[in-house]
Amino acid sequence: MRKNLLAVTLCLTTASAWAQSQTLTGRVQDAAGRAVIGATVVEKGTNNGTATDNEGRFTLQSRSSAPRLVISSIGYAPQEVAGGAGLSVQLTESTTSLGAVQVVGSRSQNRSVTDSPSPVDVIDLREVTTKTGQLDVNQLLQFVAPSFNSNRQTGSDGADHVDPASLRGLGPDQTLVLVNGKRQHQSALVNLFGSRGRGNTGTDLNVIPAASIERIEILRDGAAAQYGSDAIAGVINIVLKSSVKELTASVNYGAYDAKYRRDDEKFDGGNLNANVNYGLGFGEKGSFINATLDYNKREHTQRAAVPAPDGLARREYGDPEVSNASVYLNSKFALSDKSHAYVFGGYNKRKGDAFAWTRFADDDRNVPAIYPNGFDPIITSDIDDFSAVAGVRTNLGGWELDLSNNYGSNRFHYGVRNTLNTTLGAASPTSFDAGGFQLRQDVVGLSATRNYTSVLNGLNLAAGLEWRKEWYSLFAGEESSYKNYDPASELAGGSQGFPGFQPGDEIEADRTNFGAYADAELSVTPQWLLAGALRFENYSDFGSTLNYKVATRYNVTEFLTLRGTFSSGFRAPSLAQINFNSTFTNFINGNPVEVLLARNNSAVTQKLGVPSLKQETSNSANVGLTSRLGSGFSVTLDGYYIKVKDRVVLTSQFGDDDPVIGPDLQALNVGQAQFFANAADTRSLGLDVVLSHSLMLGKSRLNSSLAANLNNLRIDRVRTSGKLTGRDEEFFGKREQAFVKASAPPSKINLTFDYQVGRFSTLLRFVRFDKVKLIDWDGNDMNYDARVTTDLTLSYALTNHLQFSVGSTNLFNRYPTLFNPQLTETGGAWDPVQMGANGRFYFAKLQARF
Repeated sequence: MRKNLLAVTLCLTTASAWAQSQTLTGRVQDAAGRAVIGATVVEKGTNNGTATDNEGRFTLQSRSSAPRLVISSIGYAPQEVAGGAGLSVQLTESTTSLGAVQVVGSRSQNRSVTDSPSPVDVIDLREVTTKTGQLDVNQLLQFVAPSFNSNRQTGSDGADHVDPASLRGLGPDQTLVLVNGKRQHQSALVNLFGSRGRGNTGTDLNVIPAASIERIEILRDGAAAQYGSDAIAGVINIVLKSSVKELTASVNYGAYDAKYRRDDEKFDGGNLNANVNYGLGFGEKGSFINATLDYNKREHTQRAAVPAPDGLARREYGDPEVSNASVYLNSKFALSDKSHAYVFGGYNKRKGDAFAWTRFADDDRNVPAIYPNGFDPIITSDIDDFSAVAGVRTNLGGWELDLSNNYGSNRFHYGVRNTLNTTLGAASPTSFDAGGFQLRQDVVGLSATRNYTSVLNGLNLAAGLEWRKEWYSLFAGEESSYKNYDPASELAGGSQGFPGFQPGDEIEADRTNFGAYADAELSVTPQWLLAGALRFENYSDFGSTLNYKVATRYNVTEFLTLRGTFSSGFRAPSLAQINFNSTFTNFINGNPVEVLLARNNSAVTQKLGVPSLKQETSNSANVGLTSRLGSGFSVTLDGYYIKVKDRVVLTSQFGDDDPVIGPDLQALNVGQAQFFANAADTRSLGLDVVLSHSLMLGKSRLNSSLAANLNNLRIDRVRTSGKLTGRDEEFFGKREQAFVKASAPPSKINLTFDYQVGRFSTLLRFVRFDKVKLIDWDGNDMNYDARVTTDLTLSYALTNHLQFSVGSTNLFNRYPTLFNPQLTETGGAWDPVQMGANGRFYFAKLQARF
């Protein structure tokens, strides 16, 4: 593969006709003559681009003899101009274009990021994907947004196939994900193992290919009053591409330095990604269809060869093998001068193979006649994800109306291979259908927005109604995947590595939700903005809730802005948390134990007096400032406080010797049990810092940024109930609490230098991952020390349309602190922590833009 890429590169280089370079300069302003900061300036049909500085100025070396520049910024209509020196470009506000979805956190159609009373990060995916080695959305955000945390897990069943992600250290299900401003459905998976997201559901960001995304907006503020359930930590809004008459394509390949393998392989985890995006425009009113095809194949990594005092816990330990294929569409169809219809969505197909725990030759769960040397089960996944949104936007009597229908589905089907059912002996098959689950969502929404320019310095009103229905189903596997054919043997039945779901686990559940909201933003003076939002929600399964948000922003000077918010919030327990039920095998100190995870209304939880799950509630506050200190330098500081009450968690495991629950577990032939409960109150206090600087050095440009998230999460109270009242340490013990806290590391700091001169550019990035503490099976602290990783990318424009990049992430091959694999959660030398455990990654990219 690499030889082919090199040959293509050499041919293209020798065939290139170099155009005479020009120095293009100019200033970008809005209608009032104010500088537009951070506007994107791209030489049309090329990978050549830059951004305006704090005075709205830009400098760019052209790559063609007659360059055309496309200049765009959020909240403004894009503008195309002829390139030259000393250009003056005035952007006009965009109020009706689907391609200019308003910045998340405000329903004002002309609110910019710098105007927002809430902190919002806007990440240009074109800039990120051309200069970094990460290929999927979770990993891209992990290394560019300090408040965002995600890492791959291993030995964690379904979580090996769907990476959990979070904002500001809260749960994956406490961040709401939107696509083009519409609610994205969650994954059907509830995370049961691993160090992150235990007991949580979440949204699978990796079903959306990065090649289909124009930008990602991250609202780092409580927003349940604006957008509904799940927005306790914030909102991630993914804006799909709307470009036309432009073809982009890329081929990327990378692999890891294979340290800690048990064989002589030098590289593993090969990762191939290929994608293409094209937009077709038609008519004179901005109609378009933009489509993306994306394929990603990721191979296993192997990190089991770490010396352990008690021997190997697993012979196979590392990232799963995953193949991921996606097709995504974004479109707009003009109906009249004031109305248009839109359709967007996509389909993602994912297949995965993940390592399970080893059954050694002398294990009583092994059948030597089938596996003389023991076996290493593989858990397979077959995931289908589909979403489709259709709607109409129109202007009626000065009101901007938006009527839409949004349907989404996520189906997760398990399989197990290279395994057996011990109770069938030598007659056992070696692969099984283990069943799975599905979550579907249907949302109908109507919103209305109007701006009154004559009320003081501007009043924006918005209101809306939303009806949502959700369905959750759990389906059983084949009989041999769960049945014990020899109960007298006292051996566990079912497929080893992952027992199939049983008919008793099956369920079909649904619920409906109705919501209504209103919000307003008033510019009292040109400097002072006041905003407020109120939202009512009613759920068919647990009742009603009313939430609010108030916010303000004040421009002290042209260079200093203060802002603050206070809000209440809520998160409805997911249908998966309410209805999931399973019997699975866990390994404690390397020994297998059968564990029952009992659904919320099961006989076990009712006997214990565990109440029905109810909503989580929150209060949050944010106080911050933004400042421009001289030409090209900006500062953003935001301090936050988030208090969550009745947080849904996965409890500790109760053994069959427990005086209260023991007899019931013995009757079920289950060694331990756990369940979901509103068991914790947490409090987070933190600070987000972003420092940015842009410097012109002759014909070159250096952009520097320092971005950091500082966070402290405390568990204020453990809430016990029923027959377990007062047994706090057993109900939600220190080990489970440590997993929650590890999802909120004390800090993450990114320092990035992006240098460009002519056709050459380089990106150098340092990321400091702070220490985290977990607790092993013996109750001892596991302190993962802080680590700094280094990423380096070198890029060169081969022609006006082709760019080639090479680089490395984690250049100096840093690994987390090593521990005894017998005592970790995963059976490897590391638990999944934020920096990952695969080491150095090399990559090469060839990118085209026509």
